[in-house]
Amino acid sequence: MADPRSREGRAYHSPEILRWVESLHAPHDAFLLTAFGAPEREGIPAIQVAPLEGRLLEVLLRLAGARRVVEIGTLAGYSALWMARALPSQGHLWTLERSSRHAALARETFEAAGLSDRVTVLVGEALALLPALEREGPFDAVFLDADKGNYDAYGRWAAAHLRPGGLLLADNAFFFGRLLEENREAEAVRRLHEESVQSFRTVCIPTADGLLVGIRRGEEEIHG
Repeated sequence: MADPRSREGRAYHSPEILRWVESLHAPHDAFLLTAFGAPEREGIPAIQVAPLEGRLLEVLLRLAGARRVVEIGTLAGYSALWMARALPSQGHLWTLERSSRHAALARETFEAAGLSDRVTVLVGEALALLPALEREGPFDAVFLDADKGNYDAYGRWAAAHLRPGGLLLADNAFFFGRLLEENREAEAVRRLHEESVQSFRTVCIPTADGLLVGIRRGEEEIHG
């Protein structure tokens, strides 16, 4: 049920409510706790997804039966840890990270959690790395959580390399409340929204900064 205020964008959660539901629905074990705390310990940006969003990624991948997943934007590996745990034993996650320091932290995360054989960390600019990754596709899911100025390009790559029924997941779909501004990054995120509806059945979930979710249409749906 919604009311007029919630339809206009009011949120009813509070820090106390969030802490309560996180403890119930997205509890941290030692590995998740270490990965979540890595940015603060290591002095890198604390821009990882929230615990409930990490659990949401895991649940969506399980629902989709995902086996081959690409993540653009690794940081210290927190979101990747949630997603890797959703994969079957023969599944694989490729996660792309621009910073070699962040990538090293992520590898430590996966090694400690016993998931090194299920996750490959690729270091460099995502647009330069993605072409070589195409031979591993088609993919079951692509998660975007990186530089917003390339979101439209990442979305096009996902549309081209996801299987029909595969998932496009894009964090920060509201662009920190600046989605409708006139600047290069906001325009790129808007293009992701606008172009995704052509190739995907889409919804934008109103998480704190929005999560765009799309299911890849079959070619007959796009061109039929």
